[in-house]
Amino acid sequence: MKLTLNRPQADPTPAPLPEFPRLAPDVRVHEPIEDGAPWLVQSGAQRYLRVAAGMARLLSLADGTRDAEDMARELGDPWNVELVAEGLLRAQRTQLLEDADRKPRGDRRITFVPPLTVQFTLVRPERMLSRFRPLTARLAHRGWAVVAAVLAAAGLLCLVAQAPATLDALAEPISMPALIALMVVTYCGTMLHELSHGLVLSHYGGRPSRMGFMFFYLTPAFFCDVTDGWRLPKNRQRVRVALAGIATQAVIAGLAGVGSVVVAAAGGSPALRDFLLLLTVTNYVSGFFNAIPFVKLDGYLALMSHLDVSHLRDRSMTDARRLVARLLFGGRHERALPGVDWAPLFGLACMLFPLYVLSMAFTLWGSVLESAGLVGAVIVSVALGYLMLRVYAAALKLHSEARTAGAPLWRRVTVSVVGIAAVAAVMLGVSVPYTVTGGFVEEQGRTVLVSTGTTDRSAIEPGAEVRLLSGGVVLQKQLGTATVASTDFTDLSVPISAFVPVKGLDSVRVPASGIVLDGGRAAPGTTGQAVVSAGERRLGDWLYLKYLAPFWR
Repeated sequence: MKLTLNRPQADPTPAPLPEFPRLAPDVRVHEPIEDGAPWLVQSGAQRYLRVAAGMARLLSLADGTRDAEDMARELGDPWNVELVAEGLLRAQRTQLLEDADRKPRGDRRITFVPPLTVQFTLVRPERMLSRFRPLTARLAHRGWAVVAAVLAAAGLLCLVAQAPATLDALAEPISMPALIALMVVTYCGTMLHELSHGLVLSHYGGRPSRMGFMFFYLTPAFFCDVTDGWRLPKNRQRVRVALAGIATQAVIAGLAGVGSVVVAAAGGSPALRDFLLLLTVTNYVSGFFNAIPFVKLDGYLALMSHLDVSHLRDRSMTDARRLVARLLFGGRHERALPGVDWAPLFGLACMLFPLYVLSMAFTLWGSVLESAGLVGAVIVSVALGYLMLRVYAAALKLHSEARTAGAPLWRRVTVSVVGIAAVAAVMLGVSVPYTVTGGFVEEQGRTVLVSTGTTDRSAIEPGAEVRLLSGGVVLQKQLGTATVASTDFTDLSVPISAFVPVKGLDSVRVPASGIVLDGGRAAPGTTGQAVVSAGERRLGDWLYLKYLAPFWR
């Protein structure tokens, strides 16, 4: 289904049409870029509607000086007053006409994009990027595409050839200078990623509207708004705009991977090689994540552009909700995307994938955040609280779909009660392993478990097994095991590297509490994570102890 001016749901009391209708101040009608390209209506900075030529002509006449009869006369056959009024009513319901009670969409600098993205617009890059069109015209050649593909493949081969060194680099703490350099280079690469989107769009005649900074699922990143790509006449042009950033990161990763092999072959600094390996992995992983179509990133935009289906994700999730509502509550549901058979399954994946992303983030960084004390507890709890709000909102939408489809009240109540009872049974009846995470330091010939004020010390018992792990940037490797000898904590001052995966900062010490462990001897000065086995807890208790109790300790 194309991006169309769809007939919205009927308003039981629609507002009367003005005698002399006028387009809203933020609405523009765009003529086709070339023969065969669509007519588009732009509403605000990011909303585009593809319309037929007749509808575009009608909207172009809505300038506040003509009534319906005047418009029908200028449009000619087959238009009449009734057809003009119907078209204007559709435009009014789609908020394209001026309304004294509705404020126009302002040029907002801060934009919230559900479910968990906040964008801060910094620049309007159209004029700047248009100056690079001669350069992009030279680079838009098959030969350069082959060079980029070879570099991307070479980088992967370099990682495979240096697999042990790569795993070590991911599992070891990083020095502060290397961490700063990695962050700077990574974010410069992200800027190039976003600039690539804008450059390719500008090359094809489009207008990148915004560039800036965002928090994407609590992760800082950059963005470039290429919604104007819907004006491009060919699907493959929009696909190339969407994939330009991934291609750029693949090239950066390839260059870094080849560079790591050159440094190793020349007997260069191991620290420099590890830095290049981390840069290679970071860019490949980022590019792969961007290619996944279940979130509103490059892969999704490429898929939507290839299929030429607007709002593919939102409509697919609507179909998924209606499928679930029909299975649970019954009723008659219309498909939002009747021509796409796999839309409900795709919508389910789009709903569940953010949960997977958050779970992976907690897996990678949860122990670090837990060791960070109250700050980490606040970050994790706020994220989970927002997630629960999203789940609650999804449940309300599900019930709304069922009610709209005519599902009987008794069935909706029964299924809801059974669902709540099932969740309660899982929370109370399912037990999961419970661990307490802290840090450890090896000094004065002893291994010391150190903790912050939010650590669940009451769960640590004498004789409990403790796994000693390296404080790696991404991975952890086990350095040894120990046991808790006594639970009498004493106040200490320990290196910050006991809680964060950064080395070389032994002079920076933070207050903590510690107990001596039996066994697990490591090299003097070694720090890392300590994970204490604390038996099992019911799932409900586990969630409370992990994400709520730290506020009260």
